[in-house]
Amino acid sequence: MTEAPDIEITAYDWVPDMARGKVKDLRVRWALNEIGLPYRERLVGNAGSEKSTDHLADQPFGQVPVYKEGGLTLFESGAILLHIGEKDERLLPRDRVARARATAWMFAALNSVEPFLQALFLVDLRGSGQAWHSPAKENLRPFAENRLRQLSAVLGEREWLEDRFTLGDLLMIDILRTSSQQDLVHAHANLSAYVERGTARPAFQSAVTAQLAAFERGEPK
Repeated sequence: MTEAPDIEITAYDWVPDMARGKVKDLRVRWALNEIGLPYRERLVGNAGSEKSTDHLADQPFGQVPVYKEGGLTLFESGAILLHIGEKDERLLPRDRVARARATAWMFAALNSVEPFLQALFLVDLRGSGQAWHSPAKENLRPFAENRLRQLSAVLGEREWLEDRFTLGDLLMIDILRTSSQQDLVHAHANLSAYVERGTARPAFQSAVTAQLAAFERGEPK
């Protein structure tokens, strides 16, 4: 009998079509696939459903993913990825300087890039048809454009942000590819190529397949 994997991640069993392949448990699936670590999934209803007391005890904001391994329970995708990276130098280099640089790029992805793209998404989501929608978007776009221009400049013609693929790239690529503002990303040919390189990785493709399969199992029959 095959022993069940020690690692468990939570995921939604249903989201709207626009969000499929984009929910943040995919980041964790991708990282685990990169280093060949098996995991089991626990489905916790859809994104808008009322969450159980047990789930809220693990994730106080009711989101996914939650990561469990032995006696450890973690929430927030960045913290989970950092923990996984500790397991294998393929995700976080063992060299002190290279490791620090990769970690800095993880924080940059989450703090310097994602908030500006997320703000535009929320304005579109909540503001459609409202008088404030267009002015708000026009005011926010320059900040997102500037961040992507800066990112494009530092990436240049390199394959990855540093001299090899790390968790910094995994997070940055996932943020860029899931942005609702794809026109801003595609305005920079090197960023488009960067996303294509990352999403062509077999570990990413397997992660998408696994997430979509969970949604298919959760579809109303």
